[in-house]
Amino acid sequence: MTDATKSPPAFPAAKLFVNGEFVDPSDGATFDVVDPTTSAVCYRAPSASREDVERAVRAARKAFDEGKWATTSAASRAKIVRRFGEKLLERREAIALVETYENGKLYRDALAEDVSAAAGALQYFASLADKLTGETLPVRGDFLTYTLREPLGVVAAIVPWNFPLSLAAWKLGPALAAGNTVVLKPSELTPATAIMLAECARDAGIPAGVLNVVPGLGAVAGDALATHPDVDHVAFTGSTRTAKALLRASAESNLKTLSLELGGKSPQIILSDASLDEAVEACVWGIFSNKGEVCSAGSRVLVERSIYHWFVDRVAERAARIKLGDPRDPASEMGPMVSSRQLDNAMGFIARAIDGGARLVVGGERDESGANGAGYFLRPTVFADVRVGSELEQEEVFGPVLACVPFDSVDEAVRIANGVRYGLAAGVWTKDTARAHAIARRIRAGVVWLNTYDQFDTAAPFGGYKQSGWGRDLSPAAFDSYTQKKCVWTRL
Repeated sequence: MTDATKSPPAFPAAKLFVNGEFVDPSDGATFDVVDPTTSAVCYRAPSASREDVERAVRAARKAFDEGKWATTSAASRAKIVRRFGEKLLERREAIALVETYENGKLYRDALAEDVSAAAGALQYFASLADKLTGETLPVRGDFLTYTLREPLGVVAAIVPWNFPLSLAAWKLGPALAAGNTVVLKPSELTPATAIMLAECARDAGIPAGVLNVVPGLGAVAGDALATHPDVDHVAFTGSTRTAKALLRASAESNLKTLSLELGGKSPQIILSDASLDEAVEACVWGIFSNKGEVCSAGSRVLVERSIYHWFVDRVAERAARIKLGDPRDPASEMGPMVSSRQLDNAMGFIARAIDGGARLVVGGERDESGANGAGYFLRPTVFADVRVGSELEQEEVFGPVLACVPFDSVDEAVRIANGVRYGLAAGVWTKDTARAHAIARRIRAGVVWLNTYDQFDTAAPFGGYKQSGWGRDLSPAAFDSYTQKKCVWTRL
């Protein structure tokens, strides 16, 4: 193990962060956080009550309406948000280690793909804070008419457990840079890293009330934010089912706006003229990276029939060699699933797929050998001959389970790719550049990768079509979710 992972993690004090101060929950309630590697309790987190959420929203509302955050210069906001990212980088090793205990993510991935990536996102959006401009409009008549881009107000950011820091930063970065105030509600599975994020924000000089962090249960803290009349916008990453509940809450409260990054059942289309060795590797890590707990995971592999059996065998062979183990161990290639509930959910999909006639090629079992016996480890699983329209071909497992489907023509591949309710991402593999771009235009997904997969950059927008969500994270497009346009007319 690295030096950073040899020492036990320094978990933060179990406090909420409200109006610039770390405080106890009003009723003293806590909940247990379980280390998925050992299934032992590793942290007792503070559990925000509805009263606590009310205090946090009140602080955010006052900071927006009466404070100076929204009206301060964009350059000054940028400086503070940039410093926020710097503080996160300074503590990246400690925060990444805590994340491995909460989430089961490999330490090296927590360090690079979550904590450091979060810091990079904050700094990227800070650099755009003073570049949000309006327009002067050539209207008829003797008028000067122009638009302003203004912050929305109070933003509730509700984020999941799979990339708890980077997904929080995707929302906090543009929201804060644009002048909004925020109440962050992390997943109950990964609350400690959010509290550490609040420590970084405080140390960076973010004013009291501008960022508040309220760990708690979704049915309590999440619902209180969704229904609160003083929350102007909800930025959510998570399940489509929860998103629909948020929409109902918006309709029944104050018609708050929403930005939604939801689930996916993303296909990788493999044509016979592709660079097959590269495609095999991309298909393996497109689903088994982060134990398949990735919204953009390439959970369906559609393979041209002439190479189908060869390709599936190669993917299964590579999957069988993935080393499961303690995520703090540099030799491990895949850690445990985040919780017993997620493991049980995946095992249910596997059992039903077998009953439905899909061919299990490799995996499909818990790994209970050696030190992994107490944890939530699932062996990388590959199914072949998955029937189009079946549950495994249609629904998101959110685990290390791959569905392989053959096709005979490009038209059929596109029809299968588009034949689910999701539209988050897709991959296309072929050496024919013109055909690759033609297929990309036909796929109904927010991101299409050609001869690569799962590439991200803060400069590139990310989001979905259909029931994979509304709006875009990352890139300048993210500001569309956190600003509104005002039109000003002046008679000359």
